[in-house]
Amino acid sequence: MTAARPCPPRPPRRRPAEAAQPAAATRPVERACPSCGHAGELRDSFCEACGVRLEPVAATDGQAPVGRDHQELDLGLVAGISDRGRRHPRNEDALALATVETGGGPVVIAVLCDGISSADRPDEASLAAAQAAAAHLAAAVPAGVSTSGASVQAVQVARAAVRALARPGEEEPAATYLSAVLTRGTVTLCWLGDSRGYWLDRWPQPGGQQLTQDDSLAAELVAAGELAAADVLTAPEAHVVTRWIGADDDEEEPHVAQFAPPGPGVLLLCSDGLWNYAPEPERLSALAMPAALTDPAGAATALVQFALDAGGMDNITVALAPFPPV
Repeated sequence: MTAARPCPPRPPRRRPAEAAQPAAATRPVERACPSCGHAGELRDSFCEACGVRLEPVAATDGQAPVGRDHQELDLGLVAGISDRGRRHPRNEDALALATVETGGGPVVIAVLCDGISSADRPDEASLAAAQAAAAHLAAAVPAGVSTSGASVQAVQVARAAVRALARPGEEEPAATYLSAVLTRGTVTLCWLGDSRGYWLDRWPQPGGQQLTQDDSLAAELVAAGELAAADVLTAPEAHVVTRWIGADDDEEEPHVAQFAPPGPGVLLLCSDGLWNYAPEPERLSALAMPAALTDPAGAATALVQFALDAGGMDNITVALAPFPPV
């Protein structure tokens, strides 16, 4: 992921080959549970507060956390996978999921962030932003804050989490941002960047619609009539984002959109590692449905495998939430 900046972006930072690094003792590193926000250690297998299964991870002194090459989350009402892909040296995507009970029924929360490779430590930025935002949404929505209001607040919380990573003499990290809050009546989406939200209609007519619009240079050129929509995926500007959180983001207001599903279906959130190979909602629906209605974890696995088989040029992150959440 590259950001459009007033000066030319630096090339993506790559971690030196593992073989070239001296062995370092592992140490526990704190993280928030992606389900409930409880503080634990990266190497924990289960959250001590809510019991959700965690991916055990260790970190080495002086290095960013490792062990995120492939992560799976399954909370029943929502499931997701984040995968490094075939070409990137590390996974700079991050996904956080949560479910909470309210007086109106269960609420599903998902936050997907894609690190900006031209900034420092994009993998840490995406993880910090996703976990902080999901924890805020999981607290604010049951407390009575509107889903749109809580979504905007969560962006500010994510920004603060990314800025807290800044080190003297280094550029502030950055990441794109996409959140979804799914209730029994509406889907509330909030975003900055080019990760996408889709509505997938139920089988037997695979279809749906894209619920978000990319903040990218290519999208701006299409809107200005300077680039044909059919040429977007092959254009050099296709993945140059124009809005994000973190370094030089100017604290722009995020997009907020609400969607009232017409009936049963599935909400899909994904990074460009998936939609670059299948941008059309009809194609994604054909790949995921009808399995996603009853087995979102299995459907997420199928979508990630599709992207890997298609080349896996980028990190791949997918989250699926059947509607209505019951």
